[in-house]
Amino acid sequence: MSLLLSMAAFALASSITPGPVNIVALSAGAQFGLRQAMRHVSGATIGFTVLLLLIGLGLNELLARWPWLTASIKLAGVAFLVYMAFRLATDDGHLATDKPALAPSLLYGAAMQWLNPKAWLASVAGMGLFAAAGDLMSVGRFAAICFVICYASLACWAYAGTFLQHYLQEPARLRLFNRLMAALLLGCALYLLLP
Repeated sequence: MSLLLSMAAFALASSITPGPVNIVALSAGAQFGLRQAMRHVSGATIGFTVLLLLIGLGLNELLARWPWLTASIKLAGVAFLVYMAFRLATDDGHLATDKPALAPSLLYGAAMQWLNPKAWLASVAGMGLFAAAGDLMSVGRFAAICFVICYASLACWAYAGTFLQHYLQEPARLRLFNRLMAALLLGCALYLLLP
């Protein structure tokens, strides 16, 4: 039982803490509502769980052999965060009435996790702690716990965003919110560039 609680505590600490995926969940909840934001939440949870399973089944050994692959993933993640920050920072704050804005999709959420160095580090560290032997039972148990906790954690961020919706009806407030989210994403990107 203590092992399961340790797994759950690790999963909670790695998924509830602020990061790029959580920031997008908050932003999606604020701009599109909980129902639309849950597509991003679902995709990010599935993407993280698949990454976690692959790390547990040996992908980490491939990364250790080819360090350039790890560096490439990190740079792609930073570029993706900078791109998202740019898109948010340049948004004019007006909700288009002629065509509906699109909330982040399931695929977008999954891709974010694969480009998120925080997700890679959590996967490698977690599997190293709880399933180092690589046996299927340990890997599967840890992945199942992480799936539930990651989903709940990201849903909390999206739900928190829905409370901001009524404040963001004015274009000036939405612009300010978007620029704040852009600054947070840019901060995450800059942090990832530190040695």
